[in-house]
Amino acid sequence: EAVRQRGDAALTELTERFDGVRLVPADFAVSKAELMEASLQADESLRAAVAEAHENIATFARKSARKAWQNKNSHGAAVGEKFDPFQRVGIYIPGGTAPLVSTALMTVTLAAVAGCPEIVVCTPPGKDGSVNPALLFAANTAGATQILKVGGAQAIAAMAFGTKTIGRVQKVFGPGNAYVVAAKRQLFGHVAVDLLPGPSEVLVLADDSANPKFVAADLLAQAEHGSGHERVWLVTTSGKLLKAVEKEVARQLPKLARRAFVEKVLATNGWLIHVEDLDAALELTNRLAPEHCEVMTAHARDVAQRIATAGAIFLGDYSPTVLGDYVAGPSHELPTGGAGRCFAGLTVDQFQRRTSIVEYGKGALKQALGAVQKFAEIEGLDAHGRSATIRADK
Repeated sequence: EAVRQRGDAALTELTERFDGVRLVPADFAVSKAELMEASLQADESLRAAVAEAHENIATFARKSARKAWQNKNSHGAAVGEKFDPFQRVGIYIPGGTAPLVSTALMTVTLAAVAGCPEIVVCTPPGKDGSVNPALLFAANTAGATQILKVGGAQAIAAMAFGTKTIGRVQKVFGPGNAYVVAAKRQLFGHVAVDLLPGPSEVLVLADDSANPKFVAADLLAQAEHGSGHERVWLVTTSGKLLKAVEKEVARQLPKLARRAFVEKVLATNGWLIHVEDLDAALELTNRLAPEHCEVMTAHARDVAQRIATAGAIFLGDYSPTVLGDYVAGPSHELPTGGAGRCFAGLTVDQFQRRTSIVEYGKGALKQALGAVQKFAEIEGLDAHGRSATIRADK
């Protein structure tokens, strides 16, 4: 509400309060000089990683983009759909304990492939007023047209309502902390939103053929994000595997740089679950609707066909979730907290507006008159019926 009423002044105050740096409105936008400096700092390994991920993400997005179509209906009229990109979209890229360089690629790239002419990125500044240069390089490479040093719920409000400095967007995308997600939820209606993604999750569905080292590594990987609210599950038909994974977690954990974050998650939201059979494992998996679901079983493809609520499914021993996080191609912005029962992950068509097209000729109109008149009669809307019959009478 502060941003809605006081605009840029509120953004300056809130940025100082929550990010520890005072920025005046003229400082919000990342300058061309800052983008150039970020590009100069990008070493060859970063450039190669960004290029590799960007190519896969863009290729996947182009394949899944919706395309205009047309057909004839039963009256002989032309009906179809066209898909237009949103003209101005806002994308939130979290800061915090880890600069999510990959999120810039996994969101901005889709907007660019969809053809959105204005792609605005908001991300929180550091205490020195800067943005991580690798994140800037990735966002710029992916196609961002403006990058703003504004974070948190106030960034979502600024994109939804607009300020003197920040133009209003049509739709807001991107993950964030609990405050960002709450802002997206409250502002839905003032602006379109994509998803309400929360802390990361992974469920590993495994039988006795799974490698316990791989399972343990994947559970630990998704527990290290830093919010403390991540959730990790092993659901297995094998008691032997469960015990082996437990030992592997204990062995691998001390070697991790973010051990403290991981330990917190494992203590509160880590589960190793032994079930009677595969049917029970699948029932539980579909009930939990995990963000990421790894299937490490015999006949993994067949098993995956019975999973209907996961955000993304990773098949076999050599498809860890981290590939989806960074380079595989599909966006890693996925539903969490059981929302996969109702929602899918971020796709390029969410950056497109769908419009239906209807074209009748006089002959096709006459074919439709009987049904039109009956509906108009039943609903007591005679002007509706007359708008069709008046054309047939000419």
